[in-house]
Amino acid sequence: MQKILVVVDMQNDFIDGALGTKEAVAIVPKVEQKIREHQGPILFTRDTHGADYMNTQEGRKLPVPHCIKGTAGWEISPRITPLCQGAPIDKVTFGSSELGAVLKEADEKDPVEQVTFIGLCIDICVISNALLAKAFVPEAEIVVDAACCAGVTPGSHKNALEAMKMCQIRVENE
Repeated sequence: MQKILVVVDMQNDFIDGALGTKEAVAIVPKVEQKIREHQGPILFTRDTHGADYMNTQEGRKLPVPHCIKGTAGWEISPRITPLCQGAPIDKVTFGSSELGAVLKEADEKDPVEQVTFIGLCIDICVISNALLAKAFVPEAEIVVDAACCAGVTPGSHKNALEAMKMCQIRVENE
């Protein structure tokens, strides 16, 4: 049985760049510590957009260019990068079907007991990927460490936690 840690979008644009917040800046040391202490596989995701971002549905609804491939904002935080195990999973949408497939494949090789999510933004990408994990590895316990996540606003962070609880996702360190 394995326990997998998923580090969602700990990128410069979400920490202190285009969509950064003081709450996101504050979780970086906690995320770093959680990664260092985890015993088992660790997967990283990276929000990835192209130069045509403003012409996409997301760009029209959130007209703030961010995480444009190849830019400094797209890069994972320099505090987190040295802790990456393998290449991050680049995702062009909030939830990553590729992440789901990786989790399912891991579960087929050695049952996944638990998948823990940390990172940014809890109210968009963390919740999307946690719910996807429930679909791809339905018997694994899905956990979100609230202390290692931040949302667009403190209110939306809290709303995301409540929504995940309703979907049988365990929230810890609230």
